[in-house]
Amino acid sequence: MPTANNDDVRRAELSGLIARVARGDRRALNAVYDRTSAKLYGVCLQIARDRDAADDILQSVYLKVWNRAGRFNPDFASPITWLCAIARNTAIDWVRKHGSPALVAPGTAEGGDAGFDEALAVMAADEDRAQIFDCLEALSPQQQRAITLAFFDGLSHSELATTMRTPLGTTKSWIRRGLLELRGCLQGD
Repeated sequence: MPTANNDDVRRAELSGLIARVARGDRRALNAVYDRTSAKLYGVCLQIARDRDAADDILQSVYLKVWNRAGRFNPDFASPITWLCAIARNTAIDWVRKHGSPALVAPGTAEGGDAGFDEALAVMAADEDRAQIFDCLEALSPQQQRAITLAFFDGLSHSELATTMRTPLGTTKSWIRRGLLELRGCLQGD
C-alpha cells in the first residue's frame, strides 16, 4: 500500500520533470508522458467518450504541457492535478468544438432518468471546474497563490501575509483584484 512518503516522492519527481520540460527537455516530457498518460487518457476518454477522439485530445494535452510547463507552480497544485486540469479543459474544448458526445436517452432500457440527469450534472460540474482552473491560470502568480491559500487552504488575511511574507494590505489587494478578475473571467467579460 502506498505511503504518504512515497506519494510525496512521486509528486516531487513529477514536479521536477515538469520543471525540466519548462527548460525544453524533451526526455523529461517523455518521462512525464510515461508516468501520466494512462491517467490523462482516462480523463480524456471519460469526457469525449470516443477512443479516437481521446487519442487526439491526449496529443493536444502534451503539446499544451510542453508549451505551458513554465506556468506550473507546485505551491498552487500538485503536478497530477495540474495535468488533469489541462486534460479536462482540452477534452471539454474538444466536446464544445465537435459536439456533445451521445448520451443514453432518458427512459430507455439502457438508462433511466436518474442516470441521465446524473451524467449531465457531472459533465456540468466538470465544465465549471475546468473554467475555474482556466480563469485561475490567467491570474498573476501572486494572485493565484493568495487566492489558493485563502480559499482552498483556509488561511486568514494575516496568516496569508505571514506565509507570503508580504504586507497585509498587499495580500488583501491581490485577493480583491484576483477575485474581481475571476468574476469577470467566469462571467465572460
